[in-house]
Amino acid sequence: MFTDRTEAGRRLAVRLGHLRGQDDVVVLGLPRGGVPIAFEVARELGAPLDVILVRKLGVPVQPELGFGAIGEDGVRVVDPGVVRMAGLRPEEMARVEEHEREVLAQRAERFREGRPGVPLAGRTAVVVDDGIATGSTARAACRVARAHGAARVVLAAPVCAPDVEARLGHDADEIVCLVAPGSLGAIGQWYEDFTQVDDKEVVDLLNRAGSEPVGSREAPAETGTEAGEAWEVRIPIGETTLSGTLTVPVGAPGVVVFVHGSGSSRHSPRNRYVAEVLNDAGLGTLLFDLLTPEEEGDRANVFDISLLAGRLERVTGWLREHLSVPRIGYFGASTGAAAALWAAAGQGGGGTGGDTDAGMRSGGGTGGGGGIAAVVSRGGRPDLAGPRLAEVSAPTLLIVGGWDEQVLELNEAAQERLRCENRLEVVPGATHLFEEPGTLETAAALARDWFARHLRGDG
Repeated sequence: MFTDRTEAGRRLAVRLGHLRGQDDVVVLGLPRGGVPIAFEVARELGAPLDVILVRKLGVPVQPELGFGAIGEDGVRVVDPGVVRMAGLRPEEMARVEEHEREVLAQRAERFREGRPGVPLAGRTAVVVDDGIATGSTARAACRVARAHGAARVVLAAPVCAPDVEARLGHDADEIVCLVAPGSLGAIGQWYEDFTQVDDKEVVDLLNRAGSEPVGSREAPAETGTEAGEAWEVRIPIGETTLSGTLTVPVGAPGVVVFVHGSGSSRHSPRNRYVAEVLNDAGLGTLLFDLLTPEEEGDRANVFDISLLAGRLERVTGWLREHLSVPRIGYFGASTGAAAALWAAAGQGGGGTGGDTDAGMRSGGGTGGGGGIAAVVSRGGRPDLAGPRLAEVSAPTLLIVGGWDEQVLELNEAAQERLRCENRLEVVPGATHLFEEPGTLETAAALARDWFARHLRGDG
């Protein structure tokens, strides 16, 4: 089950991460329930958000039963089977359609408040709903997107009927669904909180998405930020300038610096998801690019752990200089974990001693004061930190997927070389990228709790 539409949207955004950074992507939410989910997807992909308006055509004596749907620009989809079953006459269908088209026009004005829709011509339209049962509304939405000139249509929802691809495969170029149970039932039963979304919430989300997306402005780090608001920053490293995304909720006790793996960037959908979990817990985050685009062209740089660790240390110094936060932590993924541990080794730690909680593989050690307060590695390569491992004094959490067998072995060997407080957490059923349902959420929760304890002092 999904907690609510927000959580479902964040999980769906992870699955749609392959669309991140593509300038032609537009996210279209189906009002009303699909818009909160589409908002999270658009936020994660860095894409504009709009609504795609369709109306179900309900059988007059049983309105909840749809015999079809309509959309903008005269699009109309009819289910002949329902029409036959209900014995509908053409004049009855026409009356229903006339009424729904009036409602459609009114909603277009209400939701957009006079703004034109986001142009779709030649673009990738990602149509998002909170669930797909019969598929008539989704089909109409896909066809509306085509009518507006979309070159590619992606249909996405957290939960779908098991035969959705067979039904809608001709209407969408790609269908992304997190859960397709054999017995679907009502969409709402797959959410713990399925509170009805009203028109005001739809308008508010569209206004939030369109007001000032991340990356459209810059601000000096010393201004701080309001909770949940992200700022693009530029970090000078000698003659090089690195780009970063900084979020510091009001009253944050520290900032977690994210160190991405090879072939990734600060736009990594997995790291961004984890960062949001930390932000929701009141912790600050900084996601930054370790290398410039030109430097990434030399593959030797991508695996130069010494170089990457040096960059991280310089960024840490910049952060301490420009932002008044008591503590700093590192979150490293893949090769980024090696850079995080390498950099932490030279900066001391703030651990509180060994821990032997039941169900966890623990190592002893006592962290020193000051320096880096905590390190978390997700699917990391701590072995690449080499002899620096024994010098790490920051409390270190190693998170590895249970099905990532080779990396798990490397982490087990690396743990034996750590002398600080440390813990190895194995997430069952997870592979290296934590793509399996629920596994990234588990890893994010483990990281949140570790950082909360060591940055905020939670017991």
